[in-house]
Amino acid sequence: MNKGKDLKPHIGIFGRRNIGKSSFINALTGQEVAIVSDQPGTTTDPVKKSLEIFGVGPSIIIDTAGIDDEGELGQKRISKSLQVLKSIDLAILLIAENTWGEPELTMIKHFQEYDLPYLIVHNKFDKQPLNDATRRAIEQISAAPIVECSSTKLQNIEAVITGIKQGIPETSYQQISIFDGLVKPKDLVVLVTPIDSEAPDGRMILPQVMAIRDLLDNHCICIVVRETELDDFITLTNIKPALVVTDSQAFEFVSRIVPEDIPLTGFSILFARLKGDFEKYAEGTRKLGELKDGDKVLILESCSHRVSCDDIGRHKIPAWIQNKSGKDIQFEVVSGLDQSREPFTNYALVIQCGGCVFTRRQVLNRLKPAIEAGIPVTNYGMAIAWMKGIFDRAIKPLTK
Repeated sequence: MNKGKDLKPHIGIFGRRNIGKSSFINALTGQEVAIVSDQPGTTTDPVKKSLEIFGVGPSIIIDTAGIDDEGELGQKRISKSLQVLKSIDLAILLIAENTWGEPELTMIKHFQEYDLPYLIVHNKFDKQPLNDATRRAIEQISAAPIVECSSTKLQNIEAVITGIKQGIPETSYQQISIFDGLVKPKDLVVLVTPIDSEAPDGRMILPQVMAIRDLLDNHCICIVVRETELDDFITLTNIKPALVVTDSQAFEFVSRIVPEDIPLTGFSILFARLKGDFEKYAEGTRKLGELKDGDKVLILESCSHRVSCDDIGRHKIPAWIQNKSGKDIQFEVVSGLDQSREPFTNYALVIQCGGCVFTRRQVLNRLKPAIEAGIPVTNYGMAIAWMKGIFDRAIKPLTK
């Protein structure tokens, strides 16, 4: 499940069928947003619900299918629920009436695989409180907090919310500056934003908008120009910017205009630091110079969008790689959080987009299997900078 442009903290609710997940969500949100039924398997696909948590702010609750679902269809439902783990910031494992066994143990293993914070909530404690035997069984394999509540009686819900606030990593709801350590108040920063067939009509793309807002939050002076007017700005004003940021596709053109003593980088490279593993990206980028005939390159897009003949991930990057390497390379493009058709080990390189619509956790989890398998990873901006011959210059402002 893709967070899309909704970057609020995401909380996944997991538990057996008919354990009370829907009534639990209704209790948390204070409204009837989930269907409550005695029929097991009412919830089939993961469903998002909005929630305001005092001290955290707007959040998203994700209701999932039962982790003990049965049959071929049931396994598909469980598989969809497990995909949610890639996109959430906190998991809640819901149990009731002291039921504890293999489904719960399996879910905890999955939480641990994703290094995911989680909370164990014993629901329906008004009918049957958590007994010592169940508590000991839980504590033998988990150090997660255990909270009791009754979603139907609305008892102890505040303790659950407190557990959520304590469990969600602060980085999930605290905004991190895109330009952290790169600028100071009153600095003048130039953003170069080409307008081509990929640019949406009448507006700017999300990374550009986020960069403008972040510079304003840092009390900087922000100048936005197209690449065709950049030389005019520099020669006519005689102003020396503290930093120039360009769309990656204009790297080559912009680098010829911007004097070497002015720091230059790209939007996607800024997001490589903000959302991904910058060091792994920098290391993996150099693999572009080692590609061989027959190698496969996996390109990961974060969002689904209208595809044009100028599409950066599907057309331009593959063409640039082919031309630069002179090799016969195969490419696969995957959008959102969809799975690649082949294991990561079948690819010579993985190229992730800037990830502006993903959280840092989503990007890291998406690339984790590749990194663990020793497959080089990079991102759009770094890959383009390398192919245009300005890689070292483009990453220099972020490696001081």
